[in-house]
Amino acid sequence: MNLMQTNMPAAPFNAATLDTIIYAIGQSAIGRILAARSPVGVCAILIGSDTETLEQDLADRFPGRVLAEDGAALHDDLAAIARFVETPAAGLDLPLDMRHGTPFQQRVWGVLRTIPCGATITYTALARRLGLPDGARAVATACAANAIALGIPCHRVLRADGTLSGYRWGVERKRALLDREAAI
Repeated sequence: MNLMQTNMPAAPFNAATLDTIIYAIGQSAIGRILAARSPVGVCAILIGSDTETLEQDLADRFPGRVLAEDGAALHDDLAAIARFVETPAAGLDLPLDMRHGTPFQQRVWGVLRTIPCGATITYTALARRLGLPDGARAVATACAANAIALGIPCHRVLRADGTLSGYRWGVERKRALLDREAAI
């Protein structure tokens, strides 16, 4: 087990365990995938091209937490994520820990989780669904804050004209995910 970050004073075992996030990095059809778990569930699925960038992104998202690499513990999660990328119809049924978001972000992410595989929604329609007819920009910001790629499918959100917009992990990855889901 490789400890990556320990930005906190020594603490009793139980408190340290609660502040620990385990993570592992694997490969998928759309690039490297970092899966991370808190004691509650998956708290991050990050997509990228290199290990160092993924680890830094995780550290930036969870400052003050102990980050410990544990490939054996997350083997099944990584396999499920890679399988979902290859075969989206299989679904991605992992327990999620969305506590790191604001209450508004959590509301947006909850609605995103109801969008079925193969379907899309616009930022404006998503804002209206939340009761915020002028909230498209706030919804886009909540999508950008999402640390649980694929588990919270922000890749299914499009511009009002139906075109692809920015995606934290690259528009080409967004296009690849949507193309795979459309093929269902």
